[in-house]
Amino acid sequence: MRTTDFSFDLPEELIAQFPSGSRGESRLLVLDRETGLREHRRVAELADLIEPGTLMVFNDSRVRKARLYGKPADSDGEVEFLLLDRLSEGRWRTMAKKAKRQRPGRRYAFAEGVEAVVDAEEGEFRILRFNVDIGDDWLDRNGHIPLPPYIKRSDELEDSDRYQTIYSRVVGSSAAPTAGLHFTPALLDSLRAKDVRTAFVTLHVGLGTFLPVRAELIEEHRMHEESYSIGEEAAAAVEGAKREGRPVLAVGTTSVRTLESAWTGEGLRRGAGRTSIFIYPGYRFKVVDRLFTNFHTPESTLLMLVSAFAGKDLIMQSYAEAVKERYRFFSYGDAMYIR
Repeated sequence: MRTTDFSFDLPEELIAQFPSGSRGESRLLVLDRETGLREHRRVAELADLIEPGTLMVFNDSRVRKARLYGKPADSDGEVEFLLLDRLSEGRWRTMAKKAKRQRPGRRYAFAEGVEAVVDAEEGEFRILRFNVDIGDDWLDRNGHIPLPPYIKRSDELEDSDRYQTIYSRVVGSSAAPTAGLHFTPALLDSLRAKDVRTAFVTLHVGLGTFLPVRAELIEEHRMHEESYSIGEEAAAAVEGAKREGRPVLAVGTTSVRTLESAWTGEGLRRGAGRTSIFIYPGYRFKVVDRLFTNFHTPESTLLMLVSAFAGKDLIMQSYAEAVKERYRFFSYGDAMYIR
């Protein structure tokens, strides 16, 4: 299957550059996988669309301020880095703008007297070694919210709140699990009032989620590993839903990948793990029965995942309808509920 099979035309003005005026007020395209029928609703109506007893599984990872700007010691200007993984004390795997220029030995100055040097190259990545062990407190003061590149602006104060889910708990993501951005306390209360159950897992969003597919054939693409963890309470809730025949509704593709990666055939593995699972058409889902998700970028692994879940033709037809109806796309855009 070709990567270009997952391309679609999207007017640039439909790419949401800012969040909606208030969290939870976005539009919702509801897709029935069996009949192909689509409805145009609002996210605020979600509780009316989900069967009582459904288990909704959320990703509670929190985005760190992972974008940094360093001043090179040997030139003017600044270089942008995106922190991906903390490898050891003071050492981080990063993505760098104009990476070919950021060679081992090059030094940079950051805020508060922090300095770093390119310690090594790993293909397209650069390993930065800082002179101190920077942590999330320092990043909160000096880092920037890592908005995706299709948002053509710098991060603003509002993004510190709106690019986090309200239930985020465990810091570690380099991008938001964006399906969760729609949920408000009132919406969660309305779901629970309809006997919709909730559970929380953690997958730290990194390159496995947002790196583009560069292979001509999707089968040749290799996902980067991301870390996840599943606690006893969440695992028991999922196992109970499967045993009792109640639907499991994943909120976001990262929740899907966590659940499908951890399923053993009889239950979920507890504790920490790492996954490089790549879900594309032909995959048979073992855990997830429903999906709440945003609209995804052309030729992305995320679009391939939802195409595996609902069928490529049906997804591409639904995306064409969303374009026609002027839905807002991507991280700060509108949502889909696929049942």
